[in-house]
Amino acid sequence: MRKPFIALVLIVLGLNATAQKMTTLFETSGGKQTPEYKDIISWWQRLDQASPLVTMKTMGMTDAGYPLHLVIVSNGSFTGFKEAHNQKKTVLLINNGIHPGEPDGIDASMLLVRDIVEKKTALPNNIILAIIPVYNIGGCLNRSAYYRIDQDGPEAFGSRGNSQGLDLNRDFIKCDSKEAFAFAEIFHQADPDIFIDNHVSNGADYQHIMTLLASQHNKLGGKMGEYMNKQFEPALYSLMKKEGYDLIPYVNDFGENVTDGWNEFWDSPRYSSGYASLFQTFAFVPETHMLKPYSLRVKATYALMKSFISFARDNGLQLQELRKEARKEVISATRFASSYKVDSSAATTITFKGFEAVRKKSAVSGLPRLFYDRTKPFTKQIPFYNQYTIQSYATKPRAYIIPQGWWKVIDRLNANKIIMRPLGRDSTIKVEAYYITKFRSAATPYQAHHANTNVEVERKEQTLTFRKGDWLIPMNQEGNRFLMETLEPYFEDSYFSWNFFDGILNNMEGYSAYHYEDIAAADVEKDPELKRLLEQKRAADTSFAHSASAQLSFIFNHSLFKDPNYMRYPVFRINE
Repeated sequence: MRKPFIALVLIVLGLNATAQKMTTLFETSGGKQTPEYKDIISWWQRLDQASPLVTMKTMGMTDAGYPLHLVIVSNGSFTGFKEAHNQKKTVLLINNGIHPGEPDGIDASMLLVRDIVEKKTALPNNIILAIIPVYNIGGCLNRSAYYRIDQDGPEAFGSRGNSQGLDLNRDFIKCDSKEAFAFAEIFHQADPDIFIDNHVSNGADYQHIMTLLASQHNKLGGKMGEYMNKQFEPALYSLMKKEGYDLIPYVNDFGENVTDGWNEFWDSPRYSSGYASLFQTFAFVPETHMLKPYSLRVKATYALMKSFISFARDNGLQLQELRKEARKEVISATRFASSYKVDSSAATTITFKGFEAVRKKSAVSGLPRLFYDRTKPFTKQIPFYNQYTIQSYATKPRAYIIPQGWWKVIDRLNANKIIMRPLGRDSTIKVEAYYITKFRSAATPYQAHHANTNVEVERKEQTLTFRKGDWLIPMNQEGNRFLMETLEPYFEDSYFSWNFFDGILNNMEGYSAYHYEDIAAADVEKDPELKRLLEQKRAADTSFAHSASAQLSFIFNHSLFKDPNYMRYPVFRINE
């Protein structure tokens, strides 16, 4: 029995010795460097081999041709996220390198998990850490010392755009990248109670090393939103104070009037925290300050992740119960907020440590320029406007129907685990149809799209025939909020807003004017209502009255010859 015992001791000693050697480039460079992509992954692979606490998984593919990895850290054996949730463990998902020029989280996560393995930092038994080492692999591979000129270190790092030139923190809803599809797989598999997406800020200069963007609490809504605002965020500020950091909300101001206060950042679902909120996850975007030395930024990120772990250790069960209750409410809700507005009459007072902003002569232009004088620090109480009020609601249908031809939308719903089923046969169904009556398409591209905004619709009850294979989506599921946000065309990040339905904006039918003139004249004569509408339009619109082509088009669009799908939004609501 002695030999097996000795062998076991040697194995344990060997694992500990290997773990002890897991220094990082950040450490050996004195906090001045961050590793290249291949070295990040090989480091995590070695730690996986060295410690039974760490498991590294290969996940979905990215635009860069490399798969995402997911590192899972757990005391005891990890058999799956579903089992972890069943055991009432709290799951924290940490995303790093969405902007690889902001690599603070990449290094801080390596240090944190290495210290957990070496018992320098405790991981509570009721916590599961899930970490994406590098999300934007393409940007990480595109490495240079000359990106982010405003940032104090590290010496070289990746670029903001991914392999398609996309900003992945604008892609969570629209999923133009393979990364976004792979992330959705990870997110829904992990179903995190807390989501953390590590960043570095741009903007004004100030003394704080770390700021924090959280799911906007009014939009998060209900008891979760109240808990976020009154319990979770204040606790994090307190925990970070104990770590030696004056944490404040993300400084959503880029000018010299920062002491006038600012509005809380509005995190719509295109952003990571806004996306996570749709699935009842407490989500945060830490933002270290770009002008602080890299070593200090990484240490602050490390301290904040420790603070999240500490809070989750003590409050995990309450977080889980709040999420469970919120999901029940999402299933039974009959309406959802469709627009919000900041309440400029309501403000929270925060302690802001800044530098005096002055104007001095520019050495470039000779004109006045903004300058933050670091020899003149100050501490002031300033307003923070973090109350948003609901301006309008959208009622929930009983179900949606989407024709199968719109497969790009179907793919995105599937990726987000939406429950739906194909019709088993051709079916005639009474639906509510939207007709797009007004919208504005952006003149310049934004994230590879020309966004449709200011959308207005006309609603019509119609009885339509749908084909076998078209998709029926019941609205009695946990994904209700995601569905409303994406399928109601006037929501700010809907799939209509992101151009997925632009095909309906073109009339597929037309006419030769010289031939249609006689047909149109006959139609007007035999249809008194059409004649009345035409005359009414002429009287109200002078330019219309003087345009033969506009009048002919008007008649055509009121005829049976027009394209029935023109401007008819191809997501149909079943209300009965």
